Amino acid sequence: MTEIFKYITALFLVFLYFNCSASNLNTFYVSTSGNDNNIGAINQPFKSIQGALKKIGELRSFGKLTGDVKIIVKNGEYRLEAPVLITTKEWDGKNLLSIEGENNKLPVLSGGIKLKKFEKINDNLWKIDLTSVIDKNPGIQIQQLYVNSKRALRARTPNLGNFYKTTRTEQKSLPGLGNRVSQVVSLTNEQNAVLNSATSDLGNILVSFNHKWLRTRGYVTGISKQNKYFTFNSIPLSEVISLSAASQFYFENSRSFLDEPGEWVIDKNKILYYIPREGENIQTAIAEVPMLSHIFFISGDSKKYVSNISVKNLSLQITKYIMPQIGETSPQAAAYDENAAFFIRYTNNVTLDNCEIENTSSFAVSIRIGINNKVSNCYMHNLGSGGVRIGEITPPTNNDVTENTAIENNIIHSGGLENPTAPGVIIFHSGNNIISHNEIADFRYSGISVGWVWGYGNSVAKNNKIIFNHIHHLGWSELSDLGGIYTLGPSNGTEIKNNVIHDIYSYDFRGWGIYLDEGSSDILIQNNLVYNCKSAGLHLHYGRNNIVKNNIFANQLNSQLEATRVENHISLIFTNNIVYFNSGKLSGRAGWDIVQFKSDYNLYWDTRTKKILFYNYSFDQWKKQTGKDKNSIIADPLFVNPTSGDFGFKSKENIDKIKFTPFDYVQAGVYGDLEWKAKAKLSSDIVRTYNAEISKRIKEGKLL
Repeated sequence: MTEIFKYITALFLVFLYFNCSASNLNTFYVSTSGNDNNIGAINQPFKSIQGALKKIGELRSFGKLTGDVKIIVKNGEYRLEAPVLITTKEWDGKNLLSIEGENNKLPVLSGGIKLKKFEKINDNLWKIDLTSVIDKNPGIQIQQLYVNSKRALRARTPNLGNFYKTTRTEQKSLPGLGNRVSQVVSLTNEQNAVLNSATSDLGNILVSFNHKWLRTRGYVTGISKQNKYFTFNSIPLSEVISLSAASQFYFENSRSFLDEPGEWVIDKNKILYYIPREGENIQTAIAEVPMLSHIFFISGDSKKYVSNISVKNLSLQITKYIMPQIGETSPQAAAYDENAAFFIRYTNNVTLDNCEIENTSSFAVSIRIGINNKVSNCYMHNLGSGGVRIGEITPPTNNDVTENTAIENNIIHSGGLENPTAPGVIIFHSGNNIISHNEIADFRYSGISVGWVWGYGNSVAKNNKIIFNHIHHLGWSELSDLGGIYTLGPSNGTEIKNNVIHDIYSYDFRGWGIYLDEGSSDILIQNNLVYNCKSAGLHLHYGRNNIVKNNIFANQLNSQLEATRVENHISLIFTNNIVYFNSGKLSGRAGWDIVQFKSDYNLYWDTRTKKILFYNYSFDQWKKQTGKDKNSIIADPLFVNPTSGDFGFKSKENIDKIKFTPFDYVQAGVYGDLEWKAKAKLSSDIVRTYNAEISKRIKEGKLL
């Protein structure tokens, strides 16, 4: 009887729908005041997108709804109990399904729940009893908090922007730990005093290490006040990535660390404590915690892709990430972080346009397997991990490829706030993609990372176009071995052109503008402006047949150009470039003098001297001994005002001598109306804080 009732109900809904007056029978509406038992007309809207998808699926299964379909989401805030799920069951892909906010209003789809009002302890401390929330949601873990739509920071020491220096560490294998080890970390007197003030929270205290290009964190398992050390468990760390004096760390998640506005902590009695920021009102403050890892989850399978879906004019907000109880080591590019606000897999022609994604705990967008997908005109900011993830970390099998993805005209700001190892955009095993006209800034690791093969093995990350992007203010002196644009492995047909890259600052000496890492080969690097990078504007670890042509490399801090490994082939061809600097060396730490490459028709200018050293060679000796730069010159390029970032030319007199072709670097970054371009400008507060942090590091003279 139940199945008969469902069948009759479905027929009745079909009857209602096709007998309802509507201007467009293929348009359905969703409203916060709607009901999922409605028919979806403008005066009888659904309550949820999922409800609309269910009814649309039923109508199409009866053959009563054909052609393109549009779901219009009316303005408002929609609290999701589960991600919007679209599989081949919800959409057959024969036509186009559009899901869009009404009149560009950007209705909010939230993966968080609101907590009850704060209670005042004193002017500088508020609380919320979470007992009812935790009891209603068995197994809930709260590791992120948002107050008034701003990410709050779990109580830590030292405070945000500061780290403890690592002195001595030891890795021990202990019975019962299986494939994990105990890390024994020595403490200074100051660190020892701070940690021992929190011993009542032992079991809840987290330690987080930034080391090389990784982040390792786990719960503190033991503290020895007398011997001044603590322990925590992790995976075994090889010598290359071990915790060392080149590591930085902090502690979090104890009430004794709660001392800064915007910090929070939950104690063992399920009480959340929060220090309000300036201007926050306890009567109007809204606290939210994330419950979902995804807002949209669109997935087919290897046999049938989900196809032809457009999502636009929506705001996707608040997602969660939960660290495993055993701790974690996050690798390069946050490769193991598979969560995203907008997650698609096995898809063809899925587009995300004119959407906002903010306050995530993982990636904004993840495109796992699929073809012809596009993300455009989106504003992604305040991201726990990275901006956009493309492809898999394992090579494709059974034709499960990811390619022909376009990431165009997006603002991708302020990421790595939960996981610092994430880049703005990462392409794993994927080719034939276009990453163009994006504004990428304020990440702790690289801006755009391309490729996932170390060495000269087979790679599918080919024919990728990285063009017209503005990439800046990266690193924050928190991680190392990073670049504005970072590449790996054979990359035939890949182009890095017309990008502007600046203000890249790593913790140690490995922070470059364009970084061709292990095996990077057959890449064209042309018409890029790269300036204000810590280690060098260009670094080639090793590779072959790379062409570096008609670029401007200006005012790097330590070196202008670097290369590392000597191989029995031509690693790169360096021609028609301008190298301009006022600090550091032309090439310092790495072997620009011994790596095999061709170099000619370049202009070099050091504002401090005309006697530029090419390693230990004078310019004439460099030409004679190496055969390089026979037609290159030492001359002022006659920039308009390089100290203010104006790299236009007062005269072409000197650049004509090296056959340099001026390019319009202002075209890098987003395009569109003035409001969109203004939004792409990084907050002056962030820039000021970044510059202050870098100035402090430079004055310390540490690891330059």
